[in-house]
Amino acid sequence: MAQAKNDASKEAKKAAKAARKAASKEQRQQIWQAFNMQRKDDKALIPLMIGVLALSVLVFTLIGVFVGGLWFMVVIGVAIGLLGAFVLFTRRVSRSVYKKAEGQPGAAGWALSNMRGQWRVQQAVSGTSQLDAVHRVIGKPGIILVGEGTPSRVKPLIAQEKKKAARVVGDTPIYEVVVGNGEGEVPLSKLERHLKKLPSNIDRDRMEALDGRLAALKAKGASGPAMPKGPMPQGAKVKNMARTARRRGGAA
Repeated sequence: MAQAKNDASKEAKKAAKAARKAASKEQRQQIWQAFNMQRKDDKALIPLMIGVLALSVLVFTLIGVFVGGLWFMVVIGVAIGLLGAFVLFTRRVSRSVYKKAEGQPGAAGWALSNMRGQWRVQQAVSGTSQLDAVHRVIGKPGIILVGEGTPSRVKPLIAQEKKKAARVVGDTPIYEVVVGNGEGEVPLSKLERHLKKLPSNIDRDRMEALDGRLAALKAKGASGPAMPKGPMPQGAKVKNMARTARRRGGAA
């Protein structure tokens, strides 16, 4: 029996190793695809990446000349230059994707669902037949109602959702955000940053409790017409590639 357990353990380790290898290969393929897509639209990408690498090597070479350890400094310069070029690449990919997605129905919901961190996102808790929508986010700041569409239609929707939520969330802060480029609105590309700048008011346990209460409230109510939970904006796949790239860059 002990032998059987050892064999099973070896098989499990082998399978896990194969799965990690396959996932790593898929990530590399995604990054390569994202790079090829970006360089076709962004002619400055490759020159800028080469410039970052060259500048890093030059700086560390000069340090090596004056301080000592020339070849060691050159190696460090190459490593840091490659990392810097990679970071530049992922940022330009992200910027390009947000630019393509901006103004498309469902873009704000898609951006919210791709946020990193402890956020509970419920897309399109209410909407209109004109594809206006309000998304609900639960995070450490509290409740955040994010509207996208025509402001004159979105703001009343947010007010309705705020009134509903206030009945069950107690003294939890409720924030209102309208995505757009007008006065008092938050651009799509700055939405995640805006939410992360909000003050931390509740802990994780409170977030879980609020999520349950609001889910129950949602179940009792009727769904709004034509709520745009998608489709995913053009370029969303590239954003997922960029997120994968950032993770790999952080690991490096």
